[in-house]
Amino acid sequence: MEVLEHLAIGKNLTEEQALTSFRAMYKGEMPASCVGAFLMGLKTKGETGLEIACGVKAALEEARLVPGLEGDRIDTCGTGGDNTCSFNCSTAVAMYLAALGHKVVKHGNRSVSSTCGSADVLESLGVGLTVEPDAVADALAQRNFVFLFAPNFHPAFKRIMPIRKELGARTLFNLMGPLLNPARPTHQLLGVPTASFVPLIAEALSLTGVRNAAVVHGAGGFDELSPFGPAEVCWVRDGWMRRDRIEPEDYGIPRHKLSDVAVASKDEAVAVLIELIQGDGPQAMKDMLALNLGTALHLLEPGLSLKQGIDKARDAIASRAASSFWSQLTNA
Repeated sequence: MEVLEHLAIGKNLTEEQALTSFRAMYKGEMPASCVGAFLMGLKTKGETGLEIACGVKAALEEARLVPGLEGDRIDTCGTGGDNTCSFNCSTAVAMYLAALGHKVVKHGNRSVSSTCGSADVLESLGVGLTVEPDAVADALAQRNFVFLFAPNFHPAFKRIMPIRKELGARTLFNLMGPLLNPARPTHQLLGVPTASFVPLIAEALSLTGVRNAAVVHGAGGFDELSPFGPAEVCWVRDGWMRRDRIEPEDYGIPRHKLSDVAVASKDEAVAVLIELIQGDGPQAMKDMLALNLGTALHLLEPGLSLKQGIDKARDAIASRAASSFWSQLTNA
């Protein structure tokens, strides 16, 4: 296989080579042994943004895409893999955004590295995980929020999962999840667990057509902005990218300890999320929520500076802006 020879000598794939390979893999036309060699060849060489973008493009060709969506819509899904066992910050951000009138298409899965993944916590709150593609537009119009459970929209990945488990190592699939949202968000707040992934995923994201996004890596090894020190950020807008650093203290967010945002069990994760949605909860978690919510608002609202976004987020939390929304969502 020519592509494997290219990878073996450390050569990056062309767009045509990458697309052809990924399409064969998703369609089941690539032998399992070659799939493993292909994924490990990419990992050993080091994936490029173009190769990841090609993997995304080919995967979306096989996905159950959501029809009939118009206007701005945002996803707050991170890659996971940070092993921090923190509270479900991105889910809380998504709920506040919806409560503030923004359309949220939350793509997610069960827990990978956290105590309780977005799907786990939402299921515990009574939010259904089986929305069909044709029903998403109406649900989004009614509630500003839809959760898209990844396995329901990507049947081709069932063929690859056993091979990934046998490999037992990180592959580009550990990074691709947030890029595969079947509702094709126009805006995105995307966290990665390692600083070196920030420019890589930003490049891939810029090639997938997102309008306005931020790829972030927080201090303490978080795949979200965190109140423990400066964050690495890459802003993405219409194919243009800019590296940046965000120091939370510059925006009035004091430094906290990593243990201040940790949860020890699924029950605690659910209880903490409910507290935060109601404007309560530990201060460190509220500060982390404000930092990420403010960044998302900065992406979504033209003319709103990052500082103004974080201030608006703090006000939303203090005023319990998501409390009534949460009640409607869980009683729907």
